[in-house]
Amino acid sequence: MDKNNVRKEIYRLTERINEARREYYEEDNPSISDFEYDSLMRDLEDLEKAYPEFAYPTSPTKQVGYVANSKFESVFFEQPMLSLGDIFNSEEVIDFASKLAPFHPTFVCELKIDGIASNLKYVNGMFNLGSTRGDGSVGENITSNLKTVKTIPMVLNQDIDLEVRGEVYMSRSTLNRLNDEKMKKGEDLFKNCRNAAGGSLRQLDYKVTKERDLDAFDYTVVNPEKYGIKTQIEALEFMKNLGFNVNPHYRLCKDANEILAYLDEWKDKRDELDYDTDGVVIKVNELELYDRIGYTARTPKWGIAYKFPALEVETELKDIIYTVGRTGNITPNAVLTPVMISGSLVQRATLHNEDFCLDRDVRIGDFVTVRKAGEIIPEVIGVNLSRRKEGSVPFKMIEFCPECGSRLKRIENEANHYCLNKNCKGRIRASIIYFASKGAMDIETLGDKVVEIFFNLGYLKNVIDIYKLKDYKEQLMNIEGFGEKSINVLLDNIEKSKNNSLDRVITSLGIRFVGGKVSKILAKEFKSLDNLENASYDDLIKIYDIGDAIASSVSTYFNENKEFIDELKSVGVNPIMEDVSEGSLFKGKSIVLTGKLESLTREEASSLIESLGGKAATSVSKSTYLVVCGSDAGSKKTKAEALGIKIINEQEFIDLVNNNK
Repeated sequence: MDKNNVRKEIYRLTERINEARREYYEEDNPSISDFEYDSLMRDLEDLEKAYPEFAYPTSPTKQVGYVANSKFESVFFEQPMLSLGDIFNSEEVIDFASKLAPFHPTFVCELKIDGIASNLKYVNGMFNLGSTRGDGSVGENITSNLKTVKTIPMVLNQDIDLEVRGEVYMSRSTLNRLNDEKMKKGEDLFKNCRNAAGGSLRQLDYKVTKERDLDAFDYTVVNPEKYGIKTQIEALEFMKNLGFNVNPHYRLCKDANEILAYLDEWKDKRDELDYDTDGVVIKVNELELYDRIGYTARTPKWGIAYKFPALEVETELKDIIYTVGRTGNITPNAVLTPVMISGSLVQRATLHNEDFCLDRDVRIGDFVTVRKAGEIIPEVIGVNLSRRKEGSVPFKMIEFCPECGSRLKRIENEANHYCLNKNCKGRIRASIIYFASKGAMDIETLGDKVVEIFFNLGYLKNVIDIYKLKDYKEQLMNIEGFGEKSINVLLDNIEKSKNNSLDRVITSLGIRFVGGKVSKILAKEFKSLDNLENASYDDLIKIYDIGDAIASSVSTYFNENKEFIDELKSVGVNPIMEDVSEGSLFKGKSIVLTGKLESLTREEASSLIESLGGKAATSVSKSTYLVVCGSDAGSKKTKAEALGIKIINEQEFIDLVNNNK
């Protein structure tokens, strides 16, 4: 692969992974499996290692979690909530243990609960503050919601100040009960336990969270040395004695062989549990070794997460149907003889695209292996040729759109076929669903099924019609399954969405390559829809982190959709981002903070950089403008010196900011 193609591939992987991270962490609605996500991440890591000059400063390989939602108050962590690296086979387990052999550690194996990471603070033994992990440095204050979790103690067995971390989850039995209730009401079902827990925890009304009947397991004591704790086993016992719910299935292992035995035991036995676990966390037991063993940019070296192989089940493929996305992309989907996977009934699975089907020789009537990797979206991964029926017909991609009948086109260098008819009902319906979705305008109670009903009845012919539903209030109230109360709530939510931030509105437009992260960049740069609409390709390409594909896509979109943007403004959706910048000292420049700062917190320093137009980056590269060093600065300072990048201390940074003011 030549360097130009390497650069393009790194860009493609970075954008796809960032979009997947937003769907998983912010929307609790992932579109790809854990397996596919992990594969993409490994591909990106390998390319960045071979070609570090093309790695983005904001690469997902350097990030933890997600940016805290502005709907919640921010919580800053004195000790970052780190994520763990992933491994997938016994060879990697042996390699992990052998690298640590010089430290002579023992290991603790704990089941990896598939839920939402949480941070809990106690003052004098009383629950005081609870938050999500966020990006590891800043989380979301969800104290009221966490108070409804029945296995989080409100009062400890000792009157001490304490901070612990754990995982909030929904049990399988609770998920089944709630989905039974939703089915009776004709509502959208929860996809799985993890998504249900995430959506429940981040409700603005704690009463909704309480109805979801969540649980929690706790596994980390922050600053354990304050309590005389020397090992992870001691930390788990300490928490149990205080009244925390600690998962009972942990085990002390002395070497890789004992770790592998634990993994083998739980690979199948986990199905007997009433909660989802997608792997095992393996940690060094001796806490005093952690600093000596050290950390990478985003993960500790003393711990790792082993991911169980995805569960696979064989069933019959009864039919192949096609769906149309908002960009016109056509996706083949397998209709299956219903089969239980990970506690839920699977009746359909994605077949991705034409190449996927041809490579695997998928045919109607085949017995196929279905995987529900990461408990997310089922996918067909193989065909049992020994059970193939005589006379089966090879797969052939459809030529015409299943919704409007237009001839499909496969774009060069892409695997997808597209319907290019902008008036295609399938595309329009998908665009309305996307516009109202959680990751876009977040119009609560206007879910997929409600959009489908209103679309089929003619009340929603396009996105703008969402804001005209109030004109049909009486008619909507008479639709079966609706009533005055539910319609009033829906119309209120629609009205509230007019006050959404500019970046959310940009995201909701569904511009190709423009997800949440890019929308924030565009909002910060242009401040209003008017400015963005009038921006040229040249204006866009100058922006840090905006490449050719994004600039072309944004420019083309606004040139082709002027009438739609005008209509959006006319119904009251026209946010303007307040300019809070104090100047442009660092405009467009990347600033790296390293070491311990004395008079500023890391968050305060980052905010100052951003208020002056800069970007608080996490790693040093050739594009770094300045490095601010506190005490105990390490490898970042060394790298900056090697690259000849200007280095200043904390006081010089403060003076620089004050002089600019």
